[in-house]
Amino acid sequence: MQAGIYPYFREIESDQDTVVTISGKKVLMFGSNSYLGLTNHPKIKEAAKKAIDKYGTGCAGSRFLNGTLDIHIRLEERLADLVGKDGALCYSTGFQVNLGVVSVLTGRRDFVLLDELDHASIIEGSRLSFSKVLKYAHNNMDALEAKLKKCPAERLKLIVVDGIFSMEGDIVKLPELVALADKYDATIMVDDAHAIGVLGKNGSGTSNHFGLTPKVDLIMGTFSKSLASLGGFIASDKETINYIKHNSRTLIFSASMTPASAASVLAAIDIMVSEPERISHLWDITHYALKGFKDAGFDTGKSETPIIPLFIRDDVKALRLTQDLLGDGIFVNPVVSPAVPKEDCLIRYSLMATHTKEQIEISIDRITKAAKKLGILRK
Repeated sequence: MQAGIYPYFREIESDQDTVVTISGKKVLMFGSNSYLGLTNHPKIKEAAKKAIDKYGTGCAGSRFLNGTLDIHIRLEERLADLVGKDGALCYSTGFQVNLGVVSVLTGRRDFVLLDELDHASIIEGSRLSFSKVLKYAHNNMDALEAKLKKCPAERLKLIVVDGIFSMEGDIVKLPELVALADKYDATIMVDDAHAIGVLGKNGSGTSNHFGLTPKVDLIMGTFSKSLASLGGFIASDKETINYIKHNSRTLIFSASMTPASAASVLAAIDIMVSEPERISHLWDITHYALKGFKDAGFDTGKSETPIIPLFIRDDVKALRLTQDLLGDGIFVNPVVSPAVPKEDCLIRYSLMATHTKEQIEISIDRITKAAKKLGILRK
């Protein structure tokens, strides 16, 4: 803050689109999780308005008591069908899903196994569990197997992993992970917060992408990214969903998601399924942007998705670059220590299906010039 390079809580004065308004100025947005670019879609806004007219603005209680609406049930049925599971359960936020599900699936003598780069909500959920938590090196299946070998055969073993890792942009090695789960009789939960709307048929996620849906026991997703709303869900077999319904504290003791939020998700799913060209375009511009950054000399790590990390490996330079870019009309997000080790700090650049190649070219040009000025890239 004292150095004038504090890059957080920046005030946006417009809708979440490819161009936003900050301090009265137009800025190209490359820091959003709205992968399908649906947050200002007229059909979704209209659905939200109709839901408010019918149900009001809130539910005034938890799903467990007075807060279950028929629209929640319709949404859960639609989500279960989308990801290929028997049942689903909606929460008010995605963070609450992982907090409330990971913490209740295993017991005191059981094991929860996590990728070291799993989302913070998964980490927090594991901390609330009474089980032994084992972390393994990122996407390293040999490291995972070494941890599985330490677990007694008779105990429950829950592997919880991101489908697309939210900062690195790489995809979980699901086929190898499934093979290990089969070998050691482990249960798999995939967090598809960043994969719904990006991977799989009709954006149905990582498990479908690999053709392994029957092998994945639980699928989690959020509504605040591709689905243009707020909330989250867990999908599984009906027996497991019923157990979670009656044991997950973040569901039982939290107010249910608003009617407008639920209606928005239903409308977003309709658009996602009926307009597959959105996902196709998202992948076209992903490949275009990745090539552009690599050609410019940036280290993009192992990213293969619309989340593109630009490794800076210097906290101060990452913060200065973010601030310089905002002044030049480009919005990106810095990821610095302690969120990541100092040597792994990065700029998180993310794409929406509504971005154009021209906008991407402008951003690559300005980011490259600013990086050279700071000595991040060779001139």
